[in-house]
Amino acid sequence: MRFGVNYTPAVGWFHSWLDFSPSDTARDMEQIASLGADHVRVFPLWPVVQPNRTLIRQAALDDVATVVDIAGSYGLDVNVDALQGHLSSFDFVPSWLDSWHRRNLFTEPDVVASTAAYVEALAAAIADKPNLLGISIGNEVNQFAHAPHPAPHDTTAEQGHAWAATMVAAARRGLVSGREARLGPDPSASVLAGSRPTPLVTVAQYDAAWYDDAQPFGPEHAADHGDATVTHSWVFNGSAALHGPLGAGSVRHGEYLLQLAAAWNREPGRLNWLQEVGAPTNVVDPADAAAFTEQTIRHVAGAQDVLGVTWWCSHDVSRTLADFPELEYDLGLFTNDGRLKPAGEAFAALARSGLPAPAAPPSTAVVLDDVLPDGSPRSGVRADCAPGGRFAAAWLACAESAEDGRGPQVVLRSRLSDAAHTAARGIRSTVEVPDDLAGAAISVAHPATLP
Repeated sequence: MRFGVNYTPAVGWFHSWLDFSPSDTARDMEQIASLGADHVRVFPLWPVVQPNRTLIRQAALDDVATVVDIAGSYGLDVNVDALQGHLSSFDFVPSWLDSWHRRNLFTEPDVVASTAAYVEALAAAIADKPNLLGISIGNEVNQFAHAPHPAPHDTTAEQGHAWAATMVAAARRGLVSGREARLGPDPSASVLAGSRPTPLVTVAQYDAAWYDDAQPFGPEHAADHGDATVTHSWVFNGSAALHGPLGAGSVRHGEYLLQLAAAWNREPGRLNWLQEVGAPTNVVDPADAAAFTEQTIRHVAGAQDVLGVTWWCSHDVSRTLADFPELEYDLGLFTNDGRLKPAGEAFAALARSGLPAPAAPPSTAVVLDDVLPDGSPRSGVRADCAPGGRFAAAWLACAESAEDGRGPQVVLRSRLSDAAHTAARGIRSTVEVPDDLAGAAISVAHPATLP
């Protein structure tokens, strides 16, 4: 399992892209590498790179490429997020999408075309980097699609699919054209040529995609687009309030999201990436942060097909910067001046020791009723999966009773009759969720009951 860190620059936070300093970046990357991490996720600010719909600044692209090179000099691979988008309660949307020029991010043809041009240019600028882990389309861009965003860009699930497919295609075109421009023609017209690893293209969403039935971007958008399914785990979503900061429902939340992701993946074996997880001090006491970090990562390591865990974040936000929510100032593995914190020590101990991938996936799966008996879609599925929901409670009960300590898989009712699918995932028995969790026992079906 890979260990990574979301990179928050110690000097100037993400505003540092306005006056980029290679020396500051090198210092930060050296500290991150000292943890035993193997990758970082970096966040160029969209308005800095594309301040006008038809202007993509080459100097800004060069700065991104330099960050990738600096990280590589310390043995770190890099995932680059394109659309920032949203970071730590602040929106970074170009002026050509706001106020007098307000247009829909997801559906306006000129906006979609210009955004895709930026994604393609960014991918092309770094395509030849040997330490490029991949491109994520953006940081939780789905938060722009619905409340609680104060000014959402209304869209439908179908429009969300079209938008995501357009952005993924743009990133892949950029990876191909950028590699060919610098390394010569590729006869296969693919970034797969040669021994160089293939950069991943991913779509990152916050957990409303899994838990909020009103959110236009849902599990299918995560599972159907790109090369891996991304999850972001934050226990201030109700998990810690329900279970306590070190309760099973909190320290297993990242593991649970990974199992939900695997259920929605159409192809067994598709990689799942816990791309954001942290110990937010509004619900996790700083004294518990190290224990929360260790337990969360150990549970994640027990899930199948896990690409890795990428912790949020590298450095605390400086208190010289105003107006952040209080928890944002204390999420780093390092303090703002570079001192390693207890959570950082816990992360480093696991990263340096390594956690081997499990030999086999959990053999039991909890059945998620995504369809009605007649096969039509069932409403309220995501609410059932949210913290405190009926399905979430059933999964947690199974996880806590498992002899090997690993949480069960999740299988969709709509796919339960596909014997090839369940066999490929190693599912040999299933658990039905009782109608009344308070008064009913959870029963495990024998393998013979599976098709």
